[in-house]
Amino acid sequence: MQLRFLGSTSKHGDCPTLYETETGDIVVQGDELTDPDGLAQLLHLKEGETAVAIPRALLTRFAPKE
Repeated sequence: MQLRFLGSTSKHGDCPTLYETETGDIVVQGDELTDPDGLAQLLHLKEGETAVAIPRALLTRFAPKE
C-alpha cells in the first residue's frame, strides 16, 4: 500500500496526520480514543478496529473536498 501525505496540524511532525491511499481511501494517524464513556457510544466497533480522535481543523484544512 502506498500512502500520500495530505497534511498535519502538528508542528513537530507528530500525529494527527492524514494520508491518502492509491485507491482514494483516507488513513488517519492520531491518538487512540481510550475514554470508556466515549468508546461505549461507538456503534458496531469490531475486533481489530479502533477509534481515533481527529481535530476538526485537520479535516477542514487537509481532507479531500471531492
